[in-house]
Amino acid sequence: MKLTLLLDLDDTLLNTNMHAFIPAYFQALSRELAPYIAPGQMTRALLSGTRQMNESVDFSHSLQEVFDAEFYPQPNISRSDLEPAIENFYDNIFPNLAGLTSQIPEAKRFVDWALSKGYRIAIATDPLFPRKATLHRLRWAGLDPQQFELISSYENFHFSKTHPAYYAEILAFLGWPVGPVLMVGNDLARDILPAKKLGLATYHVNAEPTSSSGPEAGPRGTLDDLRRWLESIDPVSLMPSFKSTDSVMGIISATPAALNGLLNGLDSSSWSRKLSPDEWSLTELVCHLRDSEREIHQIQIKLFNEQSEPFIPRPDTSVWASQRDYLHECGSSALKEFNIARRETLALLKNMTQKDWERKARHAIFGPTIFLEVISFIADHDRMHIQQAWTTLKKM
Repeated sequence: MKLTLLLDLDDTLLNTNMHAFIPAYFQALSRELAPYIAPGQMTRALLSGTRQMNESVDFSHSLQEVFDAEFYPQPNISRSDLEPAIENFYDNIFPNLAGLTSQIPEAKRFVDWALSKGYRIAIATDPLFPRKATLHRLRWAGLDPQQFELISSYENFHFSKTHPAYYAEILAFLGWPVGPVLMVGNDLARDILPAKKLGLATYHVNAEPTSSSGPEAGPRGTLDDLRRWLESIDPVSLMPSFKSTDSVMGIISATPAALNGLLNGLDSSSWSRKLSPDEWSLTELVCHLRDSEREIHQIQIKLFNEQSEPFIPRPDTSVWASQRDYLHECGSSALKEFNIARRETLALLKNMTQKDWERKARHAIFGPTIFLEVISFIADHDRMHIQQAWTTLKKM
């Protein structure tokens, strides 16, 4: 099983000093857009849009869409009117900010070593920047963006790194790898703790020797220390665990987000294509998720609300695709309906107490269980079908 590395960028692979970089970035963008927006108004709108991205838990809108909805109404200007100036900024002005950063010598050394080991690597940078800006910053770090399997940016992600769902979304975009996973970053609040809440192993990058800084941070050290640490441990110790309330909620929140990203822009032939007679098309898969949400998962939750120790049935859903003729439905419409159904499910779970999560039941297949385990079956079901969708897309 290959190790999947999720690597933070700023102050992990690239010395950035955000306290100096962000003001300079805002000033440069304000100057470029001054013919269209007063600098003070631009800064207020930019800060407001960034705040909305940080706080967003809306899996049906990318962070770019969240930002745009907050930013553009304030100066009362359309994105299309401003887009040429923005593109010019990221193509020609933003690269001049490179001097505010510096390379971390061991970063390229570590990445090259990790690639030589066959590790899968994703750049798990906070997706608050456009992709162009993130690609520039990777090059400033002395790295080739083409080396990485995935780079998070605001165009295709739905959560910032303050949310465990961000880490579930990035793993979903990687097809939910089944092997060990390690999140590596320098920021305890955005890199380490949310990843740990999802159930991932973490490594806290700082200048101190490898040691334990307590149960919250886990192992820490430089990137050179990280390499030695990875060479010394059993990779099995880095297997994730997705059985906590935080991890289950993170996964089921991220599933529609990932599907919205993975399936965005598909044409009708791609939706209905079957790679073999025994495999589902993407339309059939999404219809299955939609109906399972409405007719199984939500009913199971309601049983817990209505009964003290309910019996949890598990109907055979494998026949639904043929019985209900999923193949001839509209896949994109089914995905929108799944989004609605999952939002309803999350609303049912929103106010659950710790005592509620521990309530007992008897499952038709698994026997004695508790509410948390029943909801974890939903998360497991999500992960399995994301893997299926990702594999189908890769084979097209």
